[in-house]
Amino acid sequence: MEARDIGVSSPVGLSSRLEAPSRRWGEKAIFAALAVCAALSVITTTAIVISLLGPAFGFFQEVSPGDFFLKSEWAPAQELFGVLPLVLGTLSVVLWGLLFAIPIGLGAAIYLSEYAGPRVRKIVKPVLEVLAGIPTVAIGFFGVSLVTPLLQDIWPGEFLGGPPGFFNAGAAALCVGLMIVPIISSISDDAMRSVPAGLREGAYALGAGKMRVALRVVFPAALSGTVASIVLAFSRAVGETMIVILVAGNTPNLTLNPVEPIQAMTAYIGVTATGDIATGTIEYDTVFAVGALLFVITLVANLISIRLVRRYREAYE
Repeated sequence: MEARDIGVSSPVGLSSRLEAPSRRWGEKAIFAALAVCAALSVITTTAIVISLLGPAFGFFQEVSPGDFFLKSEWAPAQELFGVLPLVLGTLSVVLWGLLFAIPIGLGAAIYLSEYAGPRVRKIVKPVLEVLAGIPTVAIGFFGVSLVTPLLQDIWPGEFLGGPPGFFNAGAAALCVGLMIVPIISSISDDAMRSVPAGLREGAYALGAGKMRVALRVVFPAALSGTVASIVLAFSRAVGETMIVILVAGNTPNLTLNPVEPIQAMTAYIGVTATGDIATGTIEYDTVFAVGALLFVITLVANLISIRLVRRYREAYE
């Protein structure tokens, strides 16, 4: 007996009647608003690139790229434009900061995802994420007034001497690491909690303990999100300005030693671009050349992040 014999419409006819003839006005408005937001982000990024490229191109017409990228002396007032001390100073703060932040952030993420109960999680995670909302200038003053004197007390004097408030990359790295801990912990925790419960239950059924499940099952399954959190923290640390100005100093120094003062790229831009230099001079253009290099470093880090996330992504059905 066919469907029409008993008065029941066919599935095709039923689905055609249920389909809306066109999108509703509300959906069209939401679609348009989202498209505008996406376009604004692209336009803003393009405008930033254009604003950097003009003066940077003028800078490289007067200074050869070889001198800029390969020389090891940075003193624009003396016409020394080797950017390596600024790059190495930035990497010193970022790498030492990541060395401090990654174990703490991942440890916090594993605890929140696998060990903490619902009540503890509701308290600990918001408190941890408050660190991300603290103004960086406040963290910088914290580094000057507490972190640096503390390091001077516990570090051997022959390595970290100097007056109170002595500038050094290590104290700046600790403050930057403290700032990026919430980024690593929050994103990694979300990635770990998105791992299907079936993987955990299967591991428990095979006799694995909680620690083994967390490290051998959950962490590898959430590796793409964890890598993304670390690269995002790297990008955030590279662009930090106030902490490195207040704590690390403004001395271009070709070293990765954490107990020596350095000058990061952002610190140079923040100190130099204050209106005290004449527009159109070579010293003015150095700000844009360093800013363009900083933009390229961040772009490369993001491209690496996308590649790693795609490589280690796990799809669950």
